[in-house]
Amino acid sequence: MKKSRYFISLYIIIPAIFSGFSVLSSILAYQMAGYQINRALVTLTWNAVFWILGIGIVAFVCGLILVWLLLRPSTLFVQRATQLPALSGRGSGKGSQTGGDELQQFTHVFKQVTDVLTKMDARQLFPEIIGESRAIRGVLSQIIKVAPTDATVLITGDSGTGKELAATSIFEHSERSDNPFIKINCAAMPAELLESELFGHEKGAFTGAVTRKAGKFEVAHGGTIFLDEIGDMPLILQAKILRVIQEREFDRVGGTRPIHVDVRFIAATNQNLEQMVAKGRFREDLYFRLNVFSVYMPPLKDHKEDIPLLVEKMLLKAPKPAVIGATALQLLMGYAWPGNVRELQNVVERAAVMSGERDIEPEHLPDVITRGLTSHMLNATNRDQTGSIDEQLHEIEKGMIIEALKNCGGVQVKAAESLGINQRSLWHRIKKYSIDVSSIKNDT
Repeated sequence: MKKSRYFISLYIIIPAIFSGFSVLSSILAYQMAGYQINRALVTLTWNAVFWILGIGIVAFVCGLILVWLLLRPSTLFVQRATQLPALSGRGSGKGSQTGGDELQQFTHVFKQVTDVLTKMDARQLFPEIIGESRAIRGVLSQIIKVAPTDATVLITGDSGTGKELAATSIFEHSERSDNPFIKINCAAMPAELLESELFGHEKGAFTGAVTRKAGKFEVAHGGTIFLDEIGDMPLILQAKILRVIQEREFDRVGGTRPIHVDVRFIAATNQNLEQMVAKGRFREDLYFRLNVFSVYMPPLKDHKEDIPLLVEKMLLKAPKPAVIGATALQLLMGYAWPGNVRELQNVVERAAVMSGERDIEPEHLPDVITRGLTSHMLNATNRDQTGSIDEQLHEIEKGMIIEALKNCGGVQVKAAESLGINQRSLWHRIKKYSIDVSSIKNDT
């Protein structure tokens, strides 16, 4: 049975507290004064009672005025904020409509406003990094903190998660943004060519070296160098990279004179460097030198709520203009995406071409994705889709969660694994859609 809850306005509670303290203080002062004279507790006279009541009323009025002066701006802000389109439909005005707890209402609206401002700030500062989820905003917050410094940054994450975009964003918001930004893929060339590419070579250093060549470190002097796929760098080169980081100097291939440089290092890898260090495949000292500030790029499966926005942006750059249907979009949101954002981009571009002049539907998606077409999606497709795309997607997502919980006997850990999301994300969605997990457990 649902318990009834009653809320008292802050305009009554706080003045009442003021008044109560004043009355108690007056009674205590009266008793202390009488005790000092008679050495015994005294009885309140009617004059004393009227004075104490008067003090209490004055304190109540003063407290009411003080609360009004303090809360009035916040109340007006909440009232105006709940009328904004960006906050409408988020439940921010629910407290005022039902006479609920004012503090809870203020907290909820301020949280929603902060959330919207954070998203706007992310869009303005990082237009190339698309995403409004908590996971992506956490990454952007780290970038904002580390970018203005000269700290070495190690970016980790699976292939296709946007590590190069993160490195570019760090450079663009750094104090070195007006200087060179040099990118090197350590896995794209053999060790011999990579050394020459990084450090340069003198004339005659090896067959074919007909002229002196400046290396990437020299070109990056005063700027930033980005070493992508650092985990694939040979051990012999790792030692030389360590020298550059520590001493800020290196030798050209075939050279005898040290060359001093001023560069900032950003490295990225999709491998577990700690495990590589334990196996002797990566230098421990270099790992600690690189891992000054670590930025982890989450896989797409951990922020699937960003897929609609990603797809929208990708379709704007697709070979053919196209619009994606609700069912196809939900299929994309239900897929595990082992190739992350890069795989999503390939799928979207292919679907745009396959759809021709029509909307993108499930038949335009690869078989590996459409194999996950479940019964609740088919029902959603056959329903009269009169609501907005967001409302339809919410209904389909709710159905996916309910179906996963039923298949897993109501065990949220297993359901989260089957959906390809973490348990905390599933818990938030269950709360968002008011799903009764206990009833699902009882039904199974």
